[in-house]
Amino acid sequence: MNFYWSMPSRLSVYFNHELSNYQRELLKNNLQVAWQHLERAHILGQPWAVEHTQVHWLMLKFGFRIKDTREIIGQLPRLLVGGVKSFVGKIPVGNTGGANVPPLQPMEIPHDLKVILDSNRL
Repeated sequence: MNFYWSMPSRLSVYFNHELSNYQRELLKNNLQVAWQHLERAHILGQPWAVEHTQVHWLMLKFGFRIKDTREIIGQLPRLLVGGVKSFVGKIPVGNTGGANVPPLQPMEIPHDLKVILDSNRL
């Protein structure tokens, strides 16, 4: 069995870029665009426990910021279980991570992110 703790550095560049874009848009109060960058970071970080948990923490904080009870409640179980599922390699590939989608539903990966993930397979 393979265990997935932390993202390889060659992928973390893309993951951190999405988080930087999230922070930039959040500071400008462009909440919808900021959220889209969190979703993209989730797709990239989902296979690794550390990054997956980090994104769910940011999504929880975002839910508090916008006072969205559904997002807050939806992030709590994801925060507790998401990293564990990543660690053992059992994730719904492409899932964007928000409370607006079922937590176990696989989703289509945006083309640009699929290229990044495919070209950086271990």
